[in-house]
Amino acid sequence: MSNTIRTIILDDEPDSVQLMRLNIERHFPQLEIVGAFTSSSKALQEIQQLQPHLLFLDIEMPVINGFDLLEKLIPVEFSVVFVTAYNDFAIKAFRFNALDYLVKPASIDDLREVVSKVEKRQHIQAGQLQVLQQQFKKGNITKIAIPSQTGVTFIDLKEIVFVEAKSNYSELVLNDKRKILISKTLKDIQPVLEQQQFLRIHRQYIINLNEVKHFNRNESLLTMTTSDVLPVSRLQKDKLIEQYGWL
Repeated sequence: MSNTIRTIILDDEPDSVQLMRLNIERHFPQLEIVGAFTSSSKALQEIQQLQPHLLFLDIEMPVINGFDLLEKLIPVEFSVVFVTAYNDFAIKAFRFNALDYLVKPASIDDLREVVSKVEKRQHIQAGQLQVLQQQFKKGNITKIAIPSQTGVTFIDLKEIVFVEAKSNYSELVLNDKRKILISKTLKDIQPVLEQQQFLRIHRQYIINLNEVKHFNRNESLLTMTTSDVLPVSRLQKDKLIEQYGWL
């Protein structure tokens, strides 16, 4: 990417476009706005000719929404920052697909954070877009995207036996015994996992309840299908017994 980042803003609300333009012009001299659109069909006609490095993209738009627009542009050869009105599920989905996003109205600090990421981030992968789109349609998250040097790897949540806290990271232990370190804390991933048959049993561990082989109630220990033996905190032991009838 050259020193100047060729930037396009696409949002069906003129006020949002204007505010984003103003903030960029005032605070981010490295971003050169080469196009600002309120119509996704108009943007679609112009994007390839304008050759942007970066697109700020609203998701909810009439006629062609943000996902449909990107689908028509695959392979997407520029960075994308999704712009969304506050929605808890949307934010989880972006995080779990390792994608950059801004919540409206975006603060200068939030903008600064995504711009610094964009300056060193690879382009959006077709797989990321496909998984994100499916998650929005279904309203749940079934895969986690893990960025690597060559792109993005997707792990199905069903493959995860347990997750272990490792300082500011988490280690996924999969049912084939592979271990994958991710740059999210247990606190980050707990809200999504606990919607999918996972439970935090200890400050160190979140387990997949479908992958438990044995529960030693006397010693508060769980044996997982990988043969790992994990401790259960007193509070969570009561929850397991009460909620799942593990007597």
